[in-house]
Amino acid sequence: MFPGMPVQANKQERKLVKLYKSLNNQDKKSLLSFAAFLQSQQLDSVENDGHLDEKSDTITEPLDIPRPDNESVVKAIKRLSATYPMVDKENILHPISGLMTSHIMQGRKANDVIDELETLFLKEYKNLKNNNKDVK
Repeated sequence: MFPGMPVQANKQERKLVKLYKSLNNQDKKSLLSFAAFLQSQQLDSVENDGHLDEKSDTITEPLDIPRPDNESVVKAIKRLSATYPMVDKENILHPISGLMTSHIMQGRKANDVIDELETLFLKEYKNLKNNNKDVK
């Protein structure tokens, strides 16, 4: 392909575009937010797969990253992923996706979803900590 040449969309991409075009503006924004969330999860798993310190097999303490006012759910997930870098997000991807979906598709308030996300990450950290003796 040459730069600037259009890329032929496959069947799934055409279906996604058709669905996107059929949505109202608010639902289009929700779909884009959810896609950004999914992409951030994919990038996190590629960039930070080692939840244990490879040299000593110890778990670090969570970072102290404060929760800002009016935080979006996507930004909260990114903040919590940074706060708990030792947590393997693949272990909690399903509940994270469920919470994100309840916010986007069912209109659940962001603050309520973020509260549950914080609980979810903390619980996963405690499980990890309890299953390993050495914590830094």
